[in-house]
Amino acid sequence: MPPRILIVDDEREIRRLVASYLIDDGFHVEELDNGRAVLERLHRQPAIDLIILDVRMPELDGIDTLRELRRFCDVHVIMLTAAAEETDRLIGLSVGADDYVTKPFSPREVVARVKAVLRRTRTSEAESLAEPLRYAGITVDIDRHVVSVDGAPVDLSALQFSLLCALAESPGRVFARHQLIDRVWGRDFYGEERIVDVHVGNLRKALGDSAIEPRFIETVRGVGYRFIA
Repeated sequence: MPPRILIVDDEREIRRLVASYLIDDGFHVEELDNGRAVLERLHRQPAIDLIILDVRMPELDGIDTLRELRRFCDVHVIMLTAAAEETDRLIGLSVGADDYVTKPFSPREVVARVKAVLRRTRTSEAESLAEPLRYAGITVDIDRHVVSVDGAPVDLSALQFSLLCALAESPGRVFARHQLIDRVWGRDFYGEERIVDVHVGNLRKALGDSAIEPRFIETVRGVGYRFIA
């Protein structure tokens, strides 16, 4: 079955344009025009692989929609934001978006981002053959997609899990932001390296870690991040 993509934007022309390119590439596409309809759709039938979600919508905007989605759903989300609204992009990433595309955009760029996010998920699943990674206070079971801290399970998004694995598989190694982007987002990622900082912050929060006194993920100033074994 082809990947199922849900496009959510209150502008019908944008939905139709993006949908036409995705359909031409073999995706199954649904369209909605507001955030409340998304929540109802996912509650009723959660079988969606990825949502393309506009930030600026009436009634319930994209950021609040994503915030509500993350209470019960881990579906991949790519946000559509205005080029000038950097705050929207950063908030969207902090709430749990996988990626973002700024308007105006090329529909081909959107298709490329969708493929990159879905390919990253498939690659992670296909390469999941290792024994669990066990360090002081944390265990990462790659095959079972399970993480525990001090014996308690930790709920991570798919992207957070991939980021943790990239770091924990090479403890002590310092990864520059662009290296983490290559490993987690893929070489065809179009966005800014700053996306790494936002998701590392989210990952730390989920693990109960601290940037000031890190147990697991240490910031190496001017370079990037490393996992503390």
